[in-house]
Amino acid sequence: MRAIDVMTTAVVSVKPETTVRETAKIFVEQRISGAPVVDATGKLVGMVSEGDLLHREELGTEEHRRSWWLNLFSSSREAVDYVKSHGQKIQDVMTEKVITVDEATPLGKIADILETHRIKRVPVMRGGMVVGIVSRSNLIQALASGPDEAKPAMTASDAEIRAMLLSKISGRKWSYMGRNVIVRDGVVHLWGSSWSEDEIHATRVAAEDLPGVKGVEEHIEIQPALPGL
Repeated sequence: MRAIDVMTTAVVSVKPETTVRETAKIFVEQRISGAPVVDATGKLVGMVSEGDLLHREELGTEEHRRSWWLNLFSSSREAVDYVKSHGQKIQDVMTEKVITVDEATPLGKIADILETHRIKRVPVMRGGMVVGIVSRSNLIQALASGPDEAKPAMTASDAEIRAMLLSKISGRKWSYMGRNVIVRDGVVHLWGSSWSEDEIHATRVAAEDLPGVKGVEEHIEIQPALPGL
């Protein structure tokens, strides 16, 4: 799936000259937590979110603590904070460097962008204009809207199940050391030793997803972490 398949097209935007208070009212009335900022020509010039409105003089929340090393370079930072907390127009508080995607961007890439940049939404662009928004909630909605189908009943011999599982986990970094797989009557038995419960969990998930698997049993010894690692 791509951005065009899940994006919200009824985009609520604000102008750079829109006041902070007006924007707060729009957020409440429209039940949104962020919006693109567009100029009179429709060009995207920024994004504003709830986070941009948290530290405000009106709320008594303008002061927030910073680490001691940031205070060494605090002159410029304090000026930015002052504008954020006292500025009356959205152009004063908005984020100007906006990360965007186009309609053909795969959802996997969008998920990586949201996680890497710690943001909740990205504008979707077409010809320099905002045509949609993809948010974290849109991705969850796409997941919830998928077909709720049971895995089709398929039969596979024990040898076939074993071969499929070994192929599936081959080369994975989490494929635990000294592993062995035995399959009897459709039940996968995991043998060996591992440094991590996570490695075992991943192998169990890989096995449970295979056709013909009736269950998974673990016979794995967890190795203690080596000192200094």
